[in-house]
Amino acid sequence: MCDPACILFGAMNLRKEEAEGKKVLEVGSRNVNGGLRPLIESWRPAEYVGVDFIAGPGVDVVLGADALVDKFGKESFDLVLSTEMLEHVRDWRKVISNLKNVCRENGVVLITTRRQGSEYHAYPYDFWRYEVEDLKNIFSDFVIEKVENDALSPGVFVKARKPAGFTEKDLSGCELYSIITNSRVKEIGEKTLASFHKRYARALFLKEMAYKIAAPVYRLIKFGSLK
Repeated sequence: MCDPACILFGAMNLRKEEAEGKKVLEVGSRNVNGGLRPLIESWRPAEYVGVDFIAGPGVDVVLGADALVDKFGKESFDLVLSTEMLEHVRDWRKVISNLKNVCRENGVVLITTRRQGSEYHAYPYDFWRYEVEDLKNIFSDFVIEKVENDALSPGVFVKARKPAGFTEKDLSGCELYSIITNSRVKEIGEKTLASFHKRYARALFLKEMAYKIAAPVYRLIKFGSLK
């Protein structure tokens, strides 16, 4: 899934030669509201594989983002894309490791995700918010070619190239802002997650009840004012 800003970021920062005749992997590829696939496929890649943990349009292989290397092997793709997926995976370190390692040397990883200020949106989960400095740190073992904030909504984008002699950075001590805890944390515990989901479900229920109560009153006032 993608929004206009992330499509524009891909169009402005990817080059035809990075995809033409190359192997391309899109992670989180289910087409909900558009994406980069039409653009990339117009550049005639040798292969384009879309993976998602839910079957649907744009999904060639049903697979979790934490199992890319197990499925395809290391250094299998020249271009690895992930748009608006990374905030939804609980074990972001494992997913990032898979994105980095499934990419070939001198290949490109392009990611778009959400930063702080983006509302909770569970598809079906929502855990993390990334800032420019977070992505600079996470991809400090790559050559970062572009990193910037989404100009239209609270998001962040990065394009990075895998160097020769790649040595993966240890991210075990890295903290990210969690929408679950409203703070920067290393992990999200089971109790914390369960408590959040309970509070969220209650808040959603109360919101729906308030709407059901208010809607008839609003209609009465609206139609009464027309008489």
